[in-house]
Amino acid sequence: MPSSLPALAELAPGLSATGKLDKSDIEALAGAGVRTIVNNRPDDEDPGQLPAAEARQIAERHGIAYHHIPVTAASLSSADVDAFAQVLASAPTPIVAHCRSGTRSALLWALARMRDGADPWALVAEAARHGIDIAALPAVAARLR
Repeated sequence: MPSSLPALAELAPGLSATGKLDKSDIEALAGAGVRTIVNNRPDDEDPGQLPAAEARQIAERHGIAYHHIPVTAASLSSADVDAFAQVLASAPTPIVAHCRSGTRSALLWALARMRDGADPWALVAEAARHGIDIAALPAVAARLR
């Protein structure tokens, strides 16, 4: 029986955010045609978490490009937003970005979009439509300036 897909929040065409992924989730995403995974979780964030190196091997075995851009609320930097924006601009779609809950991944997406002039409150509303709270977006963006 094929694995079921993790819950995906489609933030934009070709980009979804989700929470933690394990081996069966990556395999299900591969079966669904996902071409890129962006892992925004630091290793060892939670006990038993799939390490990024192992996740990369599983993804690449299934033909999925894998990027590890680990961030925490405290460590998030402009360089992290740069790296995330570069993946969005160049990686094959569909892309699934993930962290523990999807919030940090959605925040990185929104920060990258703000650089292109997107309205922060429209981005907050879009994330909220998927149950993701990034209301801190304007404050985080101001901190990164």
